[in-house]
Amino acid sequence: MRRLPLVTVADKLETTGWLDPAAGWVSKAVKAGVPWPAMKDILHGVPLGHPLHPLMIVVPLGAWVSAAVLDLVPGNERAARTLVGVGVAAAGPTALAGAVDFSQLDTEQQRTGIVHQAANVLAVGLYSASWLMRGRGRTGLGRVLAFTGLAVSGAGGFLGGHLSYRQGAGVNRNDDFPEQIPAGWHSLGPAGAFASGIPQPARLGPVNLMVLKRTDGAADGAVSVLVDSCSHLGGPLHDGELRQVANELCIVCPWHGSTFSVESGEVVHGPATAPQPSFSTRIRDGVLEVSVKP
Repeated sequence: MRRLPLVTVADKLETTGWLDPAAGWVSKAVKAGVPWPAMKDILHGVPLGHPLHPLMIVVPLGAWVSAAVLDLVPGNERAARTLVGVGVAAAGPTALAGAVDFSQLDTEQQRTGIVHQAANVLAVGLYSASWLMRGRGRTGLGRVLAFTGLAVSGAGGFLGGHLSYRQGAGVNRNDDFPEQIPAGWHSLGPAGAFASGIPQPARLGPVNLMVLKRTDGAADGAVSVLVDSCSHLGGPLHDGELRQVANELCIVCPWHGSTFSVESGEVVHGPATAPQPSFSTRIRDGVLEVSVKP
């Protein structure tokens, strides 16, 4: 089956380097404008366990689609204008959550994301003008602006879907992990081969691991083992920085700063929203063994 031309356009955006300055400017502006870790975690969706932005899209898009339906039925001018206004008001926080996610994406993803943002800004502008025109009694022009805005937001939504499902923004990079490691205990080699207090790489079958022999007051001889690839965008955790956060030892991803407990793998700070798979560990006859935690 032939693909829609819009798909080809979306694919080409990933290699369009002239978008980089705009994407970089927006990314820097968002990081400067939202410097508070707790707020960023909320906007990323850390408490939800998945990105917040897709959930928030329901409000403006639902309001605008409902307004379009009412615009096709005579006698609903006031209700349609109300829904257009609700969509415009909800678009601000929705865009902020998306922008915070955007600021922590890879270059190719940001190229698609900046066009997605531009389309949504244009859609909000069209709907804002529609709301104003309706308020001035120019309902016909308001409807034209609204239907144009819906078409533009649809194109922006297509790019958002491409960004999520084709380019993998916001997905859990370790979702298929349980299928790759059989149940039971597995050897990682001599425990003495791992230096204390330094995150080090190891491999178990097809899975890369981060191994840390604890020196932070944990139980004597304790070893923490996590899947090495960050759940956000696959960064190598063994190259990250160890940091104490709220009396808990954490590993900070070197790519985008996602912070995980080395003990449980739980997310302490985003942009990651999914935890790192973690392992139970033991040392038998000088050999470090690991088992997937249930």
